[in-house]
Amino acid sequence: MSGKFITIEGTEGVGKSTNLAFIKDRMLAKGLDVVVTREPGGTPVAEELREILLANREERFDATAELLIVFAARAQHFNNVILPAIEQGSWVLCDRFTDATFAYQGYGRGLSLESIATLENLVQGNIQPDLTFFLDIDVELGLRRANARGKLDRFEQEKSYFFNNVRQGYQQRIKQFPQRFCTIDAGQTLVNVQKDIALALDKFIDSHQ
Repeated sequence: MSGKFITIEGTEGVGKSTNLAFIKDRMLAKGLDVVVTREPGGTPVAEELREILLANREERFDATAELLIVFAARAQHFNNVILPAIEQGSWVLCDRFTDATFAYQGYGRGLSLESIATLENLVQGNIQPDLTFFLDIDVELGLRRANARGKLDRFEQEKSYFFNNVRQGYQQRIKQFPQRFCTIDAGQTLVNVQKDIALALDKFIDSHQ
């Protein structure tokens, strides 16, 4: 059985970390060889770049510089972790991938979608996730949840209009790739969120075994 690539996406406060662990455990229970990773990050070099991206600082962070650092981390991660794992038959489960870049840097920062697509092709060619869970939530509710967690990173401190643009970006990606996206209402109780995830995940796994 060939490896598969599953990603989980969403704006702030949707519960990605909790549900990533749920998905991992369910995949392991199905007897799959699972590699769990995240973006930005996933390798020592990429994790250092993540720290640069998320740290709060006085200097204004140029949006183009931000985009290039995101893809520098992705190139390191994709070529050293994701692609080798898929080629070896493992199932890769990743917290965020290139959809996040279109949403955050494209729609959030207002950068050229064509430029992002050029970098996407340079780094990953035509390889896309096989399944993407988009955890969708009202932006204000998500930000309240994020604030309740404690200290906010540089992205989490953005205003609600930024995240509304990001959410719109994700919705556009779903329209572009409806066959691989599974939208989950993350405003539900955790029990219902995970019930919906389990149904979609089991269906996907069963169709590839």
